[in-house]
Amino acid sequence: MDRRPDPLNLSGVDWARPWLAHCRDIGQAVAQSSEKSSVAQALQAASFGVTIDAGSASGPCVPAFVPQSHLPLDRAYEAHIFETGTVPTRNNLHDFFNGLTWLAFPLTKKRLNALQAAEIERAGVGAARGPLRDALTLFDENGAVLDAPPSMWEALRARDWQRLFVTERAVWQEARLLVFGHALLDKLCRPRKGMTAHVLLAPGAFDSTRSIAADDAAIARALDPAHLATKPFVPLPVLGIPGWWLDNENFSFYDDPDVFRPFRPREEATYKQGRRL
Repeated sequence: MDRRPDPLNLSGVDWARPWLAHCRDIGQAVAQSSEKSSVAQALQAASFGVTIDAGSASGPCVPAFVPQSHLPLDRAYEAHIFETGTVPTRNNLHDFFNGLTWLAFPLTKKRLNALQAAEIERAGVGAARGPLRDALTLFDENGAVLDAPPSMWEALRARDWQRLFVTERAVWQEARLLVFGHALLDKLCRPRKGMTAHVLLAPGAFDSTRSIAADDAAIARALDPAHLATKPFVPLPVLGIPGWWLDNENFSFYDDPDVFRPFRPREEATYKQGRRL
């Protein structure tokens, strides 16, 4: 029998932060529930309220959340989820945000898990993950998807920070950055200037009114293993986004080359590839 863990104190999570907008409502409910139980139990209770279009994927998309002790010591985490339909969950902030991402983006998480499990089945678990598993893990832990007009995406790809954050500043009122990586959400509970997301462009035309469910379905459909293996991500210092951090209202905030690094000539070949979903 599992020993009941001490409740996780989530009082430090500021739900008003814009990077939590996509999971705010369900996150607050899970946080409140976890005060009297474990993170796994609170996530499991919340999962019953998540509905999925049955025609968009085969089988249940939201797994069961179970204590970490359900994961055998000799079993790969991703393979266990795929084979059992359960997510071993520790009573910590990292796994709390992992669970919220499953609830907010169930189709995308299921697609990532299937790709991880297939790669483990193909190549086994060794000292190195390989390019595809590396990319899948990077997106799962630290990824984000930008839904923005083409001009902003081009500025990001070119590392043209002045254009992205100053010239195009007003356009951010319509653009959206969906923070998918649960490790990044965990780190953002203690924000610091250099925090960077690994970003892909949202599939399809820019649409600031698209629902999170529609985003989830589109991202899941667009995840291609061959493309992901090239690590097609663009770095974005997230606290540079207008409205995300008070200090960036002073435009000298962007004059820090250690955070807002310039586009380097040796990156030109990758830049020309387009780097999108």
